[in-house]
This record gives sequence, structure tokens and C-alpha cells, in this order.
Amino acid sequence: MNKSKLKSYAPAARRDFIRAVTERANLLGLSENVIEPVEEKGDVAIIAGRAWPRKVAEQRKGLEQRIEREGFGQVMEAIAYTWFNRFLALRYMELHDYLGHGYRVLSHPGGSHIPEILEQATKVNLPGLDNDKVIELKLDGNKDAELYRMLLIAQCNALHKAMPFLFERIDDETDMLLPENLLHSDSLVRKLVTEIDEEDWKEVEIIGWLYQFYISEKKDQVIGKVVKSADIPAATQLFTPNWIVKYMVQNSLGRKWLMTYPDSKIKEKMEYYIEPAEQTEEVNMQLKEITPESLNPEEITVMDPACGSGHILVEAYDLFKEIYLERGYRTKDIPRLILEKNLYGLDIDDRAAQMAGFALLMKARADDRRILSGDDPPKMNVMAIQESKGIDVDEMVDAIPINNSEVSKQDIKNLLELFEYGKTFGALIKVPNKIALKLLSISKKVFSENVISPLFAKSAKHIMLPLIQQAQALSEKYECVITNPPYMGSKWMDASLVDYVNKNYKDGKTDLMTCFMSRAESMVYETGYWGMINIPSWMFLSSFEGLRRSLLGKRFIVSLLHLGRGVFGSDFGTVAFIFSQRYISKAKGIYRRLFEKHVQVRPLEKIEQLFFDETYGRFITDQNNFNKIPGCPIGYWVSDNAVKVFTTGTPMEKIANPRQGMKTLDNERFIRIWHEVSIEDCKFNANNKVESVQSRKKWFPINHGGEYRKWYGNNESLVNWGNDGYEIKELAQNKYNSITRTVTNINSYFKPGISWTVISSGSTSFRFFDNGFLFSNSGQSLVPEDVKIRLFIGGFLNSIVCLFLLEILSPTLGFESGYLKKLPIILKNDFPIEPVKKCIDIAKHDWNCYEVSWDFQSFPWLAPPLKANKTEQSFDNWQNHCISQVEKLQELETENNRLFIEAYGLQEELAPEVPEDQVTLARADREDDVKRLISYSIGCMMGRYSLDESGLIYAHSENEGFDQSKYKSFPADDDGIVPIMDMEWFDDDAAVRFENFIKVAWSSPSLPPSPRPSPTRGEGVLLEENLKFIAESLSPKRGEAPRDTIRRYFSSSFFKDHLKTYKKRPIYWLFSSGKLKAFECLVYLHRYNESTLSRMRNEYVTPLQGKFTARADYLRNEIDSAASASERNKLQKHLNILRKKQAELKSFDDELRRYADQRIKLDLDDGVKVNYGKFGNLLAEVNAITGKKKK
Repeated sequence: MNKSKLKSYAPAARRDFIRAVTERANLLGLSENVIEPVEEKGDVAIIAGRAWPRKVAEQRKGLEQRIEREGFGQVMEAIAYTWFNRFLALRYMELHDYLGHGYRVLSHPGGSHIPEILEQATKVNLPGLDNDKVIELKLDGNKDAELYRMLLIAQCNALHKAMPFLFERIDDETDMLLPENLLHSDSLVRKLVTEIDEEDWKEVEIIGWLYQFYISEKKDQVIGKVVKSADIPAATQLFTPNWIVKYMVQNSLGRKWLMTYPDSKIKEKMEYYIEPAEQTEEVNMQLKEITPESLNPEEITVMDPACGSGHILVEAYDLFKEIYLERGYRTKDIPRLILEKNLYGLDIDDRAAQMAGFALLMKARADDRRILSGDDPPKMNVMAIQESKGIDVDEMVDAIPINNSEVSKQDIKNLLELFEYGKTFGALIKVPNKIALKLLSISKKVFSENVISPLFAKSAKHIMLPLIQQAQALSEKYECVITNPPYMGSKWMDASLVDYVNKNYKDGKTDLMTCFMSRAESMVYETGYWGMINIPSWMFLSSFEGLRRSLLGKRFIVSLLHLGRGVFGSDFGTVAFIFSQRYISKAKGIYRRLFEKHVQVRPLEKIEQLFFDETYGRFITDQNNFNKIPGCPIGYWVSDNAVKVFTTGTPMEKIANPRQGMKTLDNERFIRIWHEVSIEDCKFNANNKVESVQSRKKWFPINHGGEYRKWYGNNESLVNWGNDGYEIKELAQNKYNSITRTVTNINSYFKPGISWTVISSGSTSFRFFDNGFLFSNSGQSLVPEDVKIRLFIGGFLNSIVCLFLLEILSPTLGFESGYLKKLPIILKNDFPIEPVKKCIDIAKHDWNCYEVSWDFQSFPWLAPPLKANKTEQSFDNWQNHCISQVEKLQELETENNRLFIEAYGLQEELAPEVPEDQVTLARADREDDVKRLISYSIGCMMGRYSLDESGLIYAHSENEGFDQSKYKSFPADDDGIVPIMDMEWFDDDAAVRFENFIKVAWSSPSLPPSPRPSPTRGEGVLLEENLKFIAESLSPKRGEAPRDTIRRYFSSSFFKDHLKTYKKRPIYWLFSSGKLKAFECLVYLHRYNESTLSRMRNEYVTPLQGKFTARADYLRNEIDSAASASERNKLQKHLNILRKKQAELKSFDDELRRYADQRIKLDLDDGVKVNYGKFGNLLAEVNAITGKKKK
């Protein structure tokens, strides 16, 4: 089956069908905003000036009423999918020759564009078809569209008796909206026939795939919002891969059969059946108690309470067929028996239930060619749950006679009210026993002939019958319940659904899928089985601990497939499982772990291959072990040694309680990257609240998560905690009438401790921090007072032992403090902590080698002992240093692992060795490090750094307090404006200054600086060698001179790299005239003030305009005196480009003057994202930085 074609066809078909149905409704005078009046004259109804048969007026009334109840758009959607479903059904049936008359309705076997039924119209005999009219239209020769419409409706009506759920009663509003132009070359019919290969229609499974793809666009529209009742199907449904369906059916229904008949030949046909684990005699005795000596196939029932398009029921049909055949039933009797006695399905989605019923009938038709004919179609038990919302309950109750004590009006009222939200709650609705016991009596009353109002009888029966039937289905118990449930977290449920699951499914209320686990459990006989596929969050998350404990205490996990990612795409992992309804003490289940890493995404076929490798990821365990692990996770892979660690260790929370951090409620307002604000307003080392307040500073360090990094680092963020967090606390108080609801663990602020990133796609990593920090909920922390304990715990947390234990407690992407609290700590007084200290020192040194650290002192290969006479030698020293540091840290981490493995007795489970690629230190990289050197040089040009002093020199605001005397060796720019041009228009642009920087940085300190370096004697040779090394690191073009490569990097790439380094919060702002780059310069954020734009204009832009003019005059003279046409053309090309740049520069100058006159001030506390947007089109990459498009 070519699923890519289905995926392409179905969403487009949905749009086409909705549009076609809407256009048909418009012809009938119905639209979103207007309902045209109907004027009846004799046998004609006039609508919007168009004549229709009189019966259309009556039909349209029903459509009007439905639109009034449900809304125009909802009705168009519903009728569109009904016609889509009907066309799918007709297409499937015609290709399998199931239509009785033998003609294709939508296509032609010879490939003609004319449907075969139209070609053979006079030979077709369908109930209710006016043959005389057919002959008349056929002979006319110009009425094919009308004739085909008539034949289609007749065909649908002919299928009504066998499939009333899909082909409704004759002349209803659905038939009215049969789209127009069905014979056109681009019609709905032609697209269906031509865009899906006939080969793909072999299996009825195609119906499910088309349905899922049909609703995919709707799903995309509603995901990420609170979901309305009508949108729940689109938001929650996923089509289950066939082999996983087989696993669930074969290991529930199939297991049920094989437990009684272990020698059954059916086992040979169940390739996904998992043989039970070998059990003790005690367990076998318990199993024998619940295993009947014989089974009657007609009494075995399977329910799918969220059946979708019927995939699970179709698979169950196949297995039931084998069971009946094995018991000697006649082949012709089996299909009806299965449909009427064995299979039950419920769904809130009408279209899904239609397709499920159709799919089952097609399976039956393949086995019994008579099942669609005759006057007694099979009574199927697949239904769409209906609701009573909008029904006048009192009127309905009054219409039904109550003349004895068997049924009261209250009984009927209770039934109606039970399903008020049927389309929202679906199969989660539990039918109270008092209603279940009265269903038969209520049915008799509803269908008695003594209703109060005969006119109301038809409506009452039409409304009440589905409610009675679905109540009956929901109140029964079944031998097997198998489903792929809806997926929806409580965050996206509407208020009614939230309230319902809170009251009725407390253990599973966090997600619909877990509510359905509880519901399935309640629908199964004591000797039955229930199975599902869903997301494995219920196996581990603390929010489902109650559900786990309940299930493990009352039920038995027979088998479980932990599938990882790839079953439903890459978004989340999946798990499929089978529960025995009876708890079997000490029984062992079989668990399969079909992945190596939980973030790994594999093709579905690969996962299936791993399933068939019985040695891969196979675990046999007693589920009682799960209760010995804190939080009761389904840790099926956990060894006895690991379980012992949990039972003997002390929970972390009793030694050093991991804590959640603050939620600011507005990170855009309160969180900054440290380089965005003035360093004068920051306090990095406050020891306590008193010091923070006395400092009168506004910005303080906050642990805010970050990338995977161990031991030290990710110190990038600041929080507005001025005046003891007054603004944050005020917001919390105003919003929740509570500060501590969101600003938590205040007493732990400013203390040294350990932090980590809560959400991680791989392993977690822990980092030490010094005093002065607060912490957010993204960078949760623990703050042991005792230094030795802090070092011990930090070593443990960064060890393989901790990772091993955390993957048991939370093998997901989240590492919240609640899981860390449960980690077992085995403290030893003589435990060596020196390796931990050394790890911290190495990681801290590494972090501070880069500009992103506020403790950055100097560019690492410009300082002893790494600096050499040449840049290349200096880089080599740096590279060797990095390699050495990585090797040292790798050895230390391996030793740390060894110590903790021995302390925890996990030598059999774990090896201490740390792979080199898991050491979280930066590696030397020639290109990247040369780019960092260039960035550092810009910092020296701007005055942020100095070659004469260590650390951050100037990062204040508005150029106030700038001291030029700190930059003697290499003077900083006077105003923090540095041009970066593609040609040398200025003698102080970035490329020129960079040459001087390299000469000064790698030359004798006694040499005086010069504005323009002159390569003389030995220094000149050295400069050229250094520039060559730098240029060769920047991907030079063939034949390009080193200075040209460096200039090109400044002009075309520096700012892009700067944005990456500073995470789209640049400190060197790129003012740009536009795409031609007539003028570009960098401005240092911290030295910007109200006069910066005027200085830029006066010192650079205005002079450049004069230079452009002079250059243009020169080029014109050169053109006039050119000796050849080729030379003249070359010069003319340069002149043309220059003229365009002149125009761009003129436009930029006009804009610059306008903004310069405004004398714009910046408040650095507002952050780069806000401030960068204050200059209109003058700046580059505005959209990337502010999120707003350039005007």
C-alpha cells in the first residue's frame, strides 16, 4: 500500500468535499450568513430565483434545522465526510465486485472516464430507480450529469438496508448535498479513482489509513488548544500499525482461547503471540482456577471502546473466524455470528463508526456473498455514541406513557441526562446499575404504540433508540477489551470533560488515555483480558503513581512491548500491553524493550524486526518488584541488585532536598542573558537576602537550565530580583493572591549548591554553582549546607550510577526534583571527594575560557602559558591543552563512576568507563577558535576587553565612565562604532583594525601601535604568517589573498556567528544600508548613547557619500579612456553597482538622519529583543532578533 499517496490525497479530498458540499448548499440558498426564503408554486419550489422540485422545500427544512442546531460549518463538514465515506465504500465494493449488478459506479474497467454504470444505465436494476426516466435521459444524450446523479443516489439507497449507518434513509439532507459536476475531469470521483492505485484497495485496512489522513489537517488545527467536543476525534485519534493490532488481539483473545485449548492449531497462525513465561506450581494453580475447561465461541465478546475505523475489530474478526472453523462451524454461518455475537465497537465519531461498520461488513462479504442481500442484514454492534444535549428532556419524557411501576419518568430522564455530553465523554460514561437494570423496560415503553403524541413517536424513537443501545453496550462486560485510546492531556480538555474525569477517573485524570485504561479495566469479566497501545508516560510519571499501584495490586501484566519512538512518528514513545483482569500472585510477565535509547526514532519495520528477535530486550519479571522502587515505576528491566539499592539507600530528600525554582510568570520581562544589561546593575556574589538588598542592584544570577554540561557552567541568565524580588512577587500576588505559589524555596536563594536542566533529550547533567544564585523551575537545584555532602552528592549525581537509577525512576525527558528526591543515597564517611573537586576545577576553567562567561579573563591562546610567537603555534598549544583537559576529566569521571559503582554494589550492571564524546568540555576547532579570536578582537576594538587588563573592562551603558587609559597597547575605538565594509573605504574599519590587533597581540609589547600596520623586517613577515593562518581557517576562496578572506568574513559572516554565540541577543549591533551593503558598521550596545547615530552619520555615512561620488567620477574617466570593449564593460559593471550602492546609501542616510534627530535612548534593562526593534530598517536581522518583520 502506497501510504504516501494516501497521505497526499486524503487531506486535499477533505477540502474538496467540503467545498463541493458547500457550493451545493449555496445553490439551495444556504450559506454561513444567509438562508434564502423558499417560495412554493405548484410542483415547484423557488429558491434564490432557481426552480426546484417541490419536495426539495421539505428536504431543505430538515437541513435548515440541522444547521440551526449545529452550525453551518459543522454541518458542511459532517455531510462532506459522509459523502467521502460513501465514495470510499463504493470504490472498495466496485473493485471487489460486491455491488450485485456487476458494474462499476465510479470508474470503468477499461479505463474510460465515463463510469461503467452510466454507460450501462439501461441495464441497471436498482430498487426505486425509475427505468423510464433512465431511458429518457440516456436517449437525450446531453443529460449524463443528471442521469449519473440519479444512478448514484439509487445505488446509495440500494445499500441502505445492508448499511443504514453509512447509506441513510432515502431523500435525507445528505442526498440533497450530493456534489455537482461529478463527471468532470477534475471531479471528486475522478480524483479518487486516479490518485489511488487499484492495487492499494486490496485490503480493507486502506479505509483506516484514509480516515486518519483525512482528519490530519483538522488535527493540526486543533492541537495545542483546548479542544471542543466536535474536534476531539481529530485531536485524539491515531491509526494503529497492523502488526501491533495483531499483537494485542492475539495476546488477549488468542490467549483466552489457548489457555483453554493449549494444543490448538490456531497458535501456529498467531505469529505475534507471546508464549507465557514459565511459572511456579503456585502460579499455575491460580491460572487453572480462572481457565474454563471449555469455551463456546458464540459467548466470547471483544469490545473496542474507541474503535475508530475498526482496525482492531477487523483483526479480531479474522481470529474469531479461525476459532469458529476449528470448532466445526459451517463457513457460511460464521460471518453473521461474528458480527452479531462477538464484536462490539464504540466511538464518539460518526464517520469513524461508519467506516468501522463498513470494514467489518466487507470482511464478512468476502466470506459470505449473501450477507449484503436479503431482508435480514446482520445486526452489528458497532455504534457511534450519541448525546442528548439540546433535547427537551421533559417533553421527551412526557411523550412516553408511564402506566405501571416498572419504569418511572425519572428513569427515562436519568437515561437522557446520562448522555448529555455523550460526544465528549464517549465510552468513559459509566452506566449506573439502576439505569442498566431498567434499559429493557425503557426500550419496551419507547417502542410501545401508546405514545402520547403519534407525531412525536418517530422522533422519540429515533432519539431514544441509540441512547438505549449505547447504554446497553456500556453497561455490559466483555471477555476482552482492546483499544487504541484517545490521547489528550487535561490541559487541552474543556471544562466539562475535566470535571467529569476528575470525579470518575481520579487515578487517570491527567490524560484521556489513562482514563480509558481504567474504563477498559471496568468493562472486562474477571476471567478476561484487556490490552492497549498508548504512551508510556503512565509507566513512570509521578502523576500516574496511583494508577500504577491500583493496577499492580489488582491486575496482572501478561506481556508488555516497550516500543520507543517511531510507531506514531517521532513525537513520543509508545507501549502496547495486555493485562489479565485477575491478579495472579507471584506470576511473571514478559516484557520487551524494543529500543536502546528512548529518544531514538526508528522505522516501524525495524521495531517489528526487533520483536521477532526473541533474544533482543527480553525481560521476565514479577511485577511485585515494581512496588519496591520509589514511585512504583514499571521498571521491568531492573535487576535484583538495583532493587536492593532502593530498599537499603536513604532517599535523597532526607539528606539534601532537591527543590523546584521560581516561576517568574513573565520570563520576557524578568529574565535576561547577562550581557544584555549594564554590568553596573548586576550583583554576582550576594551571600544572602540582606546583601542583595543592600547592594541596590537589580540583576542577579539565576540557574535556568541550559545545554548538557557537567560539573560547572551554563551560567548565562540573570533575573530581576531588585529590592528582594519586589516586581516578581507583586505579579505573583496580583495573579494568584500568593507569592509562594510560584516563587518557591526563597530561603535557598543565594546559597551555593547543585543545579540541573529539568528537560533533556538525553542524559541529565549536574553543575555546581557558587553563592549568589537564584534558580528557576527550568534549572532546579539542591543546596546542601555541608560542603563534603555537597561534593559527595554532586559526584553521585554526575555518575553512571545516578543515571542508571534515574532511568528507572523517570526514563522520560523530564528530571524534575520529585524524582531526584527518591534517589537512594548510600553515604560513606571515608568516600574520597578529591576527584569531584578536580572535575569542578577543570569544568570551571573550561567555561571561563569563553566570552559567554562573566568570569572570562582573556582569550586563552593570548595568555601564558599557551601564547607563542605565532598564531598557529598558539592554537596548537591550545589544542593540546584541550586534549589534555578532556583526557584528565575523562579519567576523573571514570574514577568517580568506579567509586560509586563499588559503593552501590552494581558491578554486574554497570561499567565505569566514560566515552570521550560524553566529556562535556569544549574541543579545540581551528575554524571556530579563529572566529572566537576575531570576536575577541572586536571586543578589544569596542573597549569591552583590553590587551592590557584581564576580564570585562567596559559593559556599562551610554558610554558613561569609559576610560581610554585602560587600552594602551591596542586603543579602543573612540565611540564604539566600527565599520565592516567589503572594500577599504575607511582606515579604521574592522579589517584594518584587526591587522593591527594581530600585530600588537603577537609582537613585542614595546612596539608602538599604529593606525595602519606596515609589514617591515621580521614583524612584517610574522604578521603575514599570522594573517595567512587566520585566513586559511576561514574557508578562503581559490586564489584569494589573506586580507581579502578576512575582510570578506567580517563583511558577510561575522554578524551571523555573533548571533549564534550570543543567542540572538547581540552586543555588537549591525547597522546596514541594505542588501548591497553600501555601508555597514558595528555599534557596541553598552557604548551606544543619544549621539551615536549622529556620529555615525557625520564620521562615516556622509564622508562615504563623497567617496562614492569621487569613485564614480574616476570610473567614468576610466571608461572613456578604456583601450578595449571588454575593459570598458568591466568598468561599466563596477560603475552600475556603485550607482546602486549610492542610491541605497542615500536612502539609508535619509532614514539615519530621521532617527538621529530623535536622539533615541536605550534602557538596557528592557533587553536586546526590545531595544533592537527601536531603529526601524537601520539594523540587520531585525526579525531574527525581535521576532518582528522589518517594515
